[in-house]
Parts: sequence; structure tokens; C-alpha cells
Amino acid sequence: MPIPAEHRDLYRAFLDQGLETWLARLPEQLASGLDRRRFGDLPAWEKAVAKLPPLPDERRVRLDADTVSVEVTLSDSRRRQAGNLLAKLAPWRKGPFSLAGIHIDSEWRSDWKWQRVAPHLAPLAGRRVLDVGGGSGYHGWRMAGAGAAFVLVIDPSPRFFWQFRAVRHFVGDADGHRTHFLPVGIEAVPEGLGCFDTVFSMGVLYHRPSPLEHLLQLRDALRPGGELVLETLVVEGDECTVLLPGERYAAMPNVYFLPSSAALCGWLARCGFDNVRVVDEAVTTTDEQRATEWMTFQSLADFLDPADPTRTREGYPAPRRAVVIANRAG
Repeated sequence: MPIPAEHRDLYRAFLDQGLETWLARLPEQLASGLDRRRFGDLPAWEKAVAKLPPLPDERRVRLDADTVSVEVTLSDSRRRQAGNLLAKLAPWRKGPFSLAGIHIDSEWRSDWKWQRVAPHLAPLAGRRVLDVGGGSGYHGWRMAGAGAAFVLVIDPSPRFFWQFRAVRHFVGDADGHRTHFLPVGIEAVPEGLGCFDTVFSMGVLYHRPSPLEHLLQLRDALRPGGELVLETLVVEGDECTVLLPGERYAAMPNVYFLPSSAALCGWLARCGFDNVRVVDEAVTTTDEQRATEWMTFQSLADFLDPADPTRTREGYPAPRRAVVIANRAG
């Protein structure tokens, strides 16, 4: 079976990284993740990316700045065309991006999260990195910008896959084709893979009905001594404090366990991690997560109690996020 052009770099990278076992599963995983029968809007997203205007070879790409940017000369008409096509991929949740003068102001100021995380990371230069639940791939591009040798973003949303492909259209080969996207969840990672130097899971744990299982999956993707970067919703409290919300938390229907940072550290130790440390903890603000012209639906301000913004509209503590870094025990 011929390999579709948009997947050739992914197959080649898996071969280069010695991931033959996983490579054998790629055709099935890609077919499932990009199944038009499951995702009715997928053909429109694919068509939008295919119609993006061709770009000249000369461009200036910045993957190491807060705004992932590509400076390239386009005529006014082609810039408008590109902007209209990128808008068809909305909502853009993670960013910001600036592509040929088109500024994508995403719902999340993902650069702020990166600023909180980056100072605490083991240097990414030369490392194999897995970004679990990476959305549009913003953080994946930042990892490449920090020198990672191989970055794999996984997320089961096909919209995010085509957002990533749109950004790739502008980035071209400026990253040496080190950054890749696979439209799957963590369950698709082969058990006991143990090959990544760094694994990120940011904004995922609280969506998992079995959080310890997720931590074990993350551990198994890491080599011994590899670094986990975990960012998740937490609550204030001691090592025994865990909030299990009702049907919704901040209007989200799929939020399960919100531990305290101390409880989360205990979970990680029990799941085979050591050197566990909380490097950041802060309440999420409506400046960091908000509606924009690229994400016009309700956002954080709509999910808080209008009379008391320290509570969600369901009465729970307002979103508070912690970044915890740990290493897989050897």
C-alpha cells in the first residue's frame, strides 16, 4: 500500500528512531484517527489545508520565541486566502502562531505555560520527546525550537492534526522534519516502549477516569531515568486531598480526579517515579484562557461564578494548575 504524502515523514522518522514495533501499527492507527466516517468535518479540514497557497522557499521561521512564527512574503490576496482557510480549522485552542502575517490568537496563551515549564526542564537538545494531548502542536514546535532531536505530538482530535499540518505548510523543512503528529491517544503507544527521554502530559490527567493508569502509561513510554513533565488541575490540601467533581467542573463534563499537589506527588511515587518535585502552581486567569476571534465559543470567564470568581459556576474551587516534574525510576 503506498504511503500518503502527508505521512511519509512520519514513517521515515519512526524507522530512523528504531520504532519498528510501533511502525507496524501506524497504518491502522492513522486510518482510525483520520476516519471520515467518524469525523464528518474532516474532509473540510483536509481540503482547507490542501488549498493553502504555495510559499516561496525563502522564509524566516522562529520556533524558539513565544509566538511560533513564519515570516514569508505573500501577496495581499494570497494572505487573505490563507487567513480564510486557517479560520476554517477553528477553534484554535493552543498557540499563538504568526503565519505569513496572519496572527492566530488562540484561546490559551500556551506561551505562558511554556514560560513556567521551560526553566525546569532537563535540556531538550538531542532528546526524543513525546507530547501527550498536544493539541495543535504549539508546544511540540517549541520543543523542536529547544533542540529536541525527535518530537512526537499525539492527540486523538483530527482537527488538531490538520491544524498541525497547516502550521507545517508554513514551517516547511525549517525544523529538519523533527516534529511529527499522530492522531491517537496514549493508549496507542505500545506497552513497555521505554524509549523517550522526555514525556509531556499537560492538561490531560484530569480527563482520565483512571489517573494512575495514565501515570503508568506515561512511565512506560519513558526510558529509565527519563523525565516526565506533568501539568494538571489541582486543589489545595494535604496528601490525602482529592476532589471528585459531579457531572461537570467549570462546565467540562469529563473531569474526574483533582488531587492536591501533595497527593499527586504521592501518586507519582507509587507509580514508579522518583525525584518528584512541584515546580509551579498557580490559579488560571481569564487573561491566560479566554475567547478570541480564533476561538469564539465560551471560555474560562463564562465558567466561573459571576459573583465569586474564586469558584466555578458549580461551586468548586476555580481552576488551579500545577506543574510536576519527575523521573522514571531506574
